Amino acid sequence: MTLIPPGGTEEVTPTTPRPVGRSLLVQRWADLTFLHWPADPALVAPLLPAGCRPDVLDGVTYVGLIAFRMEGVGFLRGPGVPYLGTFAETNVRLYSVDRNGHRAVVFLSLDAERLLPVLTARAWLRLPYMWSRMRISRAGDVLSYTSRRRWPAPRGATSSLSVRVGDAIADPTPLELFVTARWGLHTRAWGRTVHLPNDHPPWPLHRAELLSLDDSLIAATGLPAPAGPPASVLYSPGVPVTFGKPLPSYG
Repeated sequence: MTLIPPGGTEEVTPTTPRPVGRSLLVQRWADLTFLHWPADPALVAPLLPAGCRPDVLDGVTYVGLIAFRMEGVGFLRGPGVPYLGTFAETNVRLYSVDRNGHRAVVFLSLDAERLLPVLTARAWLRLPYMWSRMRISRAGDVLSYTSRRRWPAPRGATSSLSVRVGDAIADPTPLELFVTARWGLHTRAWGRTVHLPNDHPPWPLHRAELLSLDDSLIAATGLPAPAGPPASVLYSPGVPVTFGKPLPSYG
């Protein structure tokens, strides 16, 4: 079922607008920190796959730096793959809308600490996964994430950040929904742009305080390094996620 009106764009809501039917992948995203900066849509438009345009909120789009732990990646609805299915990840992402009205994310880079999942995702979905040395640690309400890229270039690109988790959010703002309530990704694979839908429960979101940030992953994508502090800092303990089969968005 779709809730997209003819010629329209799906709404940004706390819950998925169209449940995934056949499961392709299952996983859990845990201990996520979301950092976001405003960006000019004209600046990011050339970085999106064909058939997609920047999604905007009040005329502005956003660049996200998201650090978290991937857990229990498994195929279809099967159990997670031992060891290889759990790893730290930090991604740089943009926000997109395709010609069918599907809102999604576009990944400019995804640094992960397991080499085999990196190679599989690069070969299968052409996603820009990178192999990195990574660590996530927690001391009370403070979480810290570190990453240093091993392969491919630019080798040595790094990210180090720490946040203090704050109060739970009962009523997310429009911006907080815009940057988190996304139900799929756009990527260029097999000679066309595809939309890979996902489904998960509503995000349990918390406010968070950014304690430190030293990042070169955003600049490594070709975007300018962010000027000033992020406009939004959020934390979530995580959600289980199901990915459906890829759907064509643009030939």
